[in-house]
Amino acid sequence: MSTRYRIETLRIESPALAGNPLGDPAVRELPLLVPEPDGEEATGRAWPLVFVLAGFSGIGRSALADDPWSEGLGRRVERLEAEGRLGPMIYALPDAFTRYGGSQYLDSPATGRYEQYLWTDLLGAIRARYPIGRVGLVGKSSGGYGALVQAMRHPEIVSACACHAADMYFEYSCIPDFPRAFRTISRHGGVDGFLAHFAASHKKRSGGLMEAINVIAMASCYSPAPGAPHGFDLPFDLQTGALRPDVWQRWLAWDPIHLVEDPRHQAALAKLRLLYLDAGNRDEYALDVGARVLAARLRALGIAHTHEEFEDGHMAITWRYDVSLPLLWQALR
Repeated sequence: MSTRYRIETLRIESPALAGNPLGDPAVRELPLLVPEPDGEEATGRAWPLVFVLAGFSGIGRSALADDPWSEGLGRRVERLEAEGRLGPMIYALPDAFTRYGGSQYLDSPATGRYEQYLWTDLLGAIRARYPIGRVGLVGKSSGGYGALVQAMRHPEIVSACACHAADMYFEYSCIPDFPRAFRTISRHGGVDGFLAHFAASHKKRSGGLMEAINVIAMASCYSPAPGAPHGFDLPFDLQTGALRPDVWQRWLAWDPIHLVEDPRHQAALAKLRLLYLDAGNRDEYALDVGARVLAARLRALGIAHTHEEFEDGHMAITWRYDVSLPLLWQALR
């Protein structure tokens, strides 16, 4: 059966994001890739649903972009189906962006209710439009983190999870950025000065700025503090740069390496029809090491999973969807 996909964009007025503390939009677009096998309409058929979660500083729609050397998601899934490796599924591409660059797909009093947005607003809107079958998650980097953590937290919804270079083992992946972020934030006179400089900058993705805004974004998710000036605590002291152990422990509580110690999360992962994780063996954030640590813990717990490494770094690894999407199809069909 040949399948073509059309892009359908839903306009979501999100109660979960209404009045969020950063003033970010509560009305957002949700692009869907909808299968049309042999020209049939998808309405009336219960397709598997896969949420494709964007990484830090990205939005779901970015996955659709083609360039001469890299397929967008639409071309990729059509090719994989033509090769007989994939069947028709609906793909949802959420926008969970914040003014700081990302939400980690978590509810936080410092950013907004992005976990609720995902499962109440977006899933509800899709179910109102299409009958769907099993639900899966896939993502890379912060998107991989979101896929893994949401699979742990929502076994009543999620049946399969694939995470590429997911944020984890924060001792290796986060701490190296702290002194660089400290210097950048200090250079601009503190968080207020840095955020003003960042907002005015024409090159927000330059190295020093990205390291600092990434730490601020993660702090808003992992160490929110409603009484603090910006609603979060940084993991280092702004006068000396020294690590703040109490705040750092709050970050570690959100590390998948520690989340998996919770028996409820173990039970959720054990129920999955697929738990897939990989990372490049030259990952610049040592997420290959993190994946090894998590895989060892999963083995010790007797939780079925597939763990792979591949020859590459952290960037431009969407080609790994050639591996994960067929596995998701087999698990969700």
